[in-house]
Amino acid sequence: MGKLKSYQEQLQDIVEKGINAAEDQQKKLASKPFDYAEKLEAEAREYSVKTLRERYNGYSENLFGQLRSLNTRFGNFAAELVAKLEKEAAEGADAVSEVAEDVADAAQEAKKTVVAKKPAARKTAARKPAASKAGAATA
Repeated sequence: MGKLKSYQEQLQDIVEKGINAAEDQQKKLASKPFDYAEKLEAEAREYSVKTLRERYNGYSENLFGQLRSLNTRFGNFAAELVAKLEKEAAEGADAVSEVAEDVADAAQEAKKTVVAKKPAARKTAARKPAASKAGAATA
């Protein structure tokens, strides 16, 4: 019976060591989230909600201020571009108008030249009938 008792104690020691090892592992795993939570809690205590709100509002104002500045710069660029295009269009329209005037002037000159060189309408003399010519030659 002494041998059975020895086996029993050895088996209990093995099981106890297994339980202790499992407990240690479980404590190590369970402590990780708590360690992180304690660290986060300590860092969160450094900032009050009011301070966090002020920082957020500051960052937000800065961001939207930069967006407004960008919009203004874009607006100025677009205005310059539109002015340049309008100027070029006006110059083009002026050039077309000048060419149209030149063409109209040339057309008027050509019309005057054609009218001046046009021969006057002639009246043709009435011809005598051919029979009377023949009768005058025989008589």
